[in-house]
Amino acid sequence: MIKVRQVLSSVKYRQTLKANGWLFKVLSMMSNETTAAQLLKRPNDGDQIDSVEKVTKRVKTDEEHTEDAKKIKKRKVVLLMAYSGKGYFGMQRNLGNAQFKTIEDDLVSALIKSGCIPESHGDEMKKMSFQRCARTDKNVSAAGQVVSLKLQLIDDLIKNINEHLPPQIRVLGVKRVTQGFDSRIKCDARTYSYMLPTVAFAPKDYDTGNIEGFRLEPETLRRVNSLFAVYKGTHNFHNFTSGKTSDDPSARRYIMEMSCGEPFVRNNYEFAVITVRGQSFMQHQIRKMIGLVIAVIKGYATEEMMEQCWEHEKADIPKAPGLGLVLEKVHFDLYNKRFGGDGLHERLEWDHLEEEIKAFKEAHIYPTIIEMECQEGSMISWMATLPKHSFDSSSTKTQDDESQKQDPADEGKDSD
Repeated sequence: MIKVRQVLSSVKYRQTLKANGWLFKVLSMMSNETTAAQLLKRPNDGDQIDSVEKVTKRVKTDEEHTEDAKKIKKRKVVLLMAYSGKGYFGMQRNLGNAQFKTIEDDLVSALIKSGCIPESHGDEMKKMSFQRCARTDKNVSAAGQVVSLKLQLIDDLIKNINEHLPPQIRVLGVKRVTQGFDSRIKCDARTYSYMLPTVAFAPKDYDTGNIEGFRLEPETLRRVNSLFAVYKGTHNFHNFTSGKTSDDPSARRYIMEMSCGEPFVRNNYEFAVITVRGQSFMQHQIRKMIGLVIAVIKGYATEEMMEQCWEHEKADIPKAPGLGLVLEKVHFDLYNKRFGGDGLHERLEWDHLEEEIKAFKEAHIYPTIIEMECQEGSMISWMATLPKHSFDSSSTKTQDDESQKQDPADEGKDSD
C-alpha cells in the first residue's frame, strides 16, 4: 500500500480517483503492486492514462455483456423440428469435435444469429435449459423432433430462425410451456419409422443383382409382422444395445406397437416402411430389432431366437443400417392431460402442421433415403455381413461392437 500512497500524492489525481470510485475495486483485486503503481502514475505519462482507460473499458464491457444477458426476457418454449440427417453426425452437439458436425450445431448458430439467445450462452446451452426429446444417430432423420429451451420471443421467430438454417433443417412450430418443462423427461413415447427396400426380406440365396425385380409376397409380409409382434410389451432388451447386462433395470423397455406397412415402388425399387412406438429406446435398439427380424426371414437365425434374446445370455444380433430411420413423432400425453386444458398452455400436439411435415418429408427425407439406397446400396452391403454373425450366445465381441468403436459420433448416446 506504500507504493500506492506514493503515486497518489498528487491532489489533482486523487480527486480523479475519487470521482471514479470503481477504480479502487479494480486495484484491490490486483495482486501485483508494481502493476497497480504503473497504472496510477502521474497524469504527465499519457501512455499510462491510456492503460487505465483500457482497463476501464474492458471491465465495463464485461459487465455490460453480463447485464445484457440478464436483461433478455426469456420464455420457456418448445420448438418442433424436422431435418434430414444426411451429412450430420447425429442430433446432439459434440463440443470440442468440430469435425463431427451435428444438427444442434446449426440450430444453436441460428438461434444466436436470429437474436433468440445471447452469443455468450452458445457453448453453454444448459444456461438456456436446452434439452432434446431424442438423440438421433448419424444419418438418422426426423420429422417431429422437439427441443425445449428458454429464449427471447422475437418477432417472426420461426421465419427468422429458419433464415439462418440450411434447407434440410427446419423449425416448423413453437409453443409456450411450463417453466420447469423438460422435453426429454416429459416425453411419454416416441414413434419412429424405418424405410427399407423389400429385398431385405428376400431369401438369402436371392440374386441381389436383380433388386429391381424383387416384390414382397403377401405371405412373407404377414410373417414379418408376426415376428414384429413378438416385441410388443415390456421385455429385457439388453441384447439389443451395447454396454448393458441382463440385470440392468434400464434395459427393460415397453414397446406399444411395431409393424411393416404395404410395399410401394419408387425409382423401380420396392420399399416398405416399418413403424414402431415405444416409451423410449436404447442406442441402436430399433435397428437391432429390425436386423434380427430380417435375419430370421432370410434364414440366418431361427424364430426361437426371438424369445431367447430376453434371457441372460449375451447374443450376437446384427444392427440394420441407420439410413432409413426417421423420428416421426414424440408424445406428451401426461403433460397434455395436466396442462393442456388449464387455459394457459397449449397441448403439445401438431395436427395443424401435418401438411408441412408431410411436405418436408417428401422434399428432404424420403428422396435422400431412396437416392442413397439406390446409389450406395447400404442395405445390400449390410446383408452381405449377416453370415458373419453367430446370433446365439457368444463370449466374444460382436461385429457391431467392433464397428461402433470406429464411429466417434455414437459416443455418449443412449437412444436412437
